[in-house]
Amino acid sequence: MMATIVAHIGARRTRPSPDWLRAFIASESKSARSLASSVRREDRLRFSRTVTFQVIAAYWQEHQSGSSRYWPLRELPEESDISTLDAPTEPLAQAIGNAAAKLDVLDASYLIGSLYTGMMPKPVRARLGAYYTPPALCERLLDMATDAGVDWRTARVLDPACGGGAFLAPVARRMAANTGKCSAIAALQQIQERLHGLELDPFAGWMSQVFVDVALSALYDTAGERLRPIVQVTDAMEREPTPDGFDLVVGNPPYGRVTLTPALRKKFERSLFGHANLYGVFTDLALRLANPAGVIAYVTPTSFLAGEYFKALRVLLGWEAPPVSIDFVGARKGVFADVLQETLLAVYRRGDNGGKARVHLISPGSNGSIQATAAGSFRLPESLEQPWLIPRTKSQFKLARRAEQFPCRLADYGYSVSTGPLVWNRHKSSLRRQAGEDRYPLVWAESVRSDGSFEFRARKRNHQPYFEPGPTEHWVVTDFPCVLLQRTTAKEQSRRLIAAELPYSFIEQHGAVVIENHLNMIKPINGAPKVPPALLAALLNCEAVDQVFRCISGSVAVSAYELRALPLPSLESLKKIEDLVEGNADRNVIEHAVNQLYGHESF
Repeated sequence: MMATIVAHIGARRTRPSPDWLRAFIASESKSARSLASSVRREDRLRFSRTVTFQVIAAYWQEHQSGSSRYWPLRELPEESDISTLDAPTEPLAQAIGNAAAKLDVLDASYLIGSLYTGMMPKPVRARLGAYYTPPALCERLLDMATDAGVDWRTARVLDPACGGGAFLAPVARRMAANTGKCSAIAALQQIQERLHGLELDPFAGWMSQVFVDVALSALYDTAGERLRPIVQVTDAMEREPTPDGFDLVVGNPPYGRVTLTPALRKKFERSLFGHANLYGVFTDLALRLANPAGVIAYVTPTSFLAGEYFKALRVLLGWEAPPVSIDFVGARKGVFADVLQETLLAVYRRGDNGGKARVHLISPGSNGSIQATAAGSFRLPESLEQPWLIPRTKSQFKLARRAEQFPCRLADYGYSVSTGPLVWNRHKSSLRRQAGEDRYPLVWAESVRSDGSFEFRARKRNHQPYFEPGPTEHWVVTDFPCVLLQRTTAKEQSRRLIAAELPYSFIEQHGAVVIENHLNMIKPINGAPKVPPALLAALLNCEAVDQVFRCISGSVAVSAYELRALPLPSLESLKKIEDLVEGNADRNVIEHAVNQLYGHESF
């Protein structure tokens, strides 16, 4: 391995390709993460910081070797808590740092930042929300901010969770490139006054400052001086607005459920409903920190678009800073390291009138690039707390516009939605393998088949087919027909909505059933619904309805809240489809009739 390093990296005449360097760093980083896994958990954060510090020290030394003026590496904050490396690890860190120095600073900062977070103990990483943004997405989001009116010649910019400098470094470069004909010293002074970062992790804040230094190294050499620290180590949630505010608040805020102190919950109560999520709080924070005409540009999960816990945040955004543009990250893998949540890039503008917002789908290209494909536009709903109906692909655009006009919701059809009542692992002692007196069939999600049929089965691990309720457990029993719908599906599946009628004959045969909580129950309200269960199940299983649901869903959960908000055709328009269902028409015939109703022949 060391011979390869010397041949491809150390030799002055050899300049490996960026792809080779990225692959080499990824391979060596994997080795470093393996070493970290063998370290005691309580020492792992110190180990990850120590390795990353040595990588950055080697990176800095190699980078400085090509500069006309030598600048010392910035001192670590005292809270960083690093130690010394053992003999096998030190050359590994040196090799990664040397390789990173031959890449663009944005690539280097991302790869080194990913190395740091990848070695962290998982609970620490979750608490800090440390998932750094790939360079191509950073540049794309900054381009979106530019389109929204950010002027890099004058803009005051803040990243309130600046991590490893993923946004500060490219913003610094844009500012430097737009300083006009002023001197290098004057340019630095402008950047000093206009660019700021906040970070909870002192080590990550130090990294941010180092990578800003690298991004501005040519300007430093010309000016003969460098920036004073622009990153403040602090809890951004405690930050209070400044009188003039920022023209742009940008970043990839931390995410994950958080228990706020009473004071913080009071501070952010306007955007909270139920559990608080860090990225929702940071979105509210951005609105406070941006000036009255400021732009917010964030990378976040998509769950706020539809989740009930985010309905207050949707109202706040709609009133204060409607979206200008949204890019959906089409591939959950291959874009973010270790991130499986669906993600988007969004730009909001305070004081905007809430007109049409542009939508794109972005996907990975070659050499770390991304490709953006237009998917149309959308408007916010009249009731801002409702899920936002947004096309994710170009083929969904007209469908989404058509669905906006549909007058009905499940309540208009005579149905309510709730989660299956049985959480099986809380009632293990009542599960039974055989039928018997006072036992009821236990309906799992696997009973709702992908073809829309109901099949009583319990074949998966830990699944038992019957439930014998104890004296206090009869509340989990269901004795009426309803429509069952799988509660967890992924966007990669051919269908997000997988429904089946729970036949009355099955309930009549067994007296009642018990429905497990991985199923949604769409239940009749006050007796006979206006739409028969068989017709509703057939409608939900059609691709047109599935595609509309994808336009409002923000996570893998098929939530009751989203189902209640799903736009549905008028009762009068369902007559033809009802006749087809009652006549046991072929599923393809029903599908075609529903597609016509939605104005599309196929998808």
